[in-house]
Amino acid sequence: MKLYGYNNVMHVPRLDKMVLNIGLGEATQNAKALEAAERDLAAISGQHPVITRAKKSIASFRLKSGMPIGLKVTLRGKRMYDFLDKVVNAVLPRMREFRGVSTNSFDG
Repeated sequence: MKLYGYNNVMHVPRLDKMVLNIGLGEATQNAKALEAAERDLAAISGQHPVITRAKKSIASFRLKSGMPIGLKVTLRGKRMYDFLDKVVNAVLPRMREFRGVSTNSFDG
């Protein structure tokens, strides 16, 4: 704790949750794309994804309020740490030309 300059235990960063999100612009015209992405996200995360819906209508995108536009899964606890372990130790080392993860990819 002192090594990184934290004076209080509550200042140390910790993981609370991971949110996996897929935005599907083509889901407005093609319902099968949403079903395929739902199967893929469930296979990747081990949890059933939740459909995200449009909050507002946008005429230029041919989008109405309430239309399905994506999927998301929230991982917490053991599932979150298992997923993180899989990504760091199995997926990222197998990627060609992997040079690390951008710090802009994280919230907080």
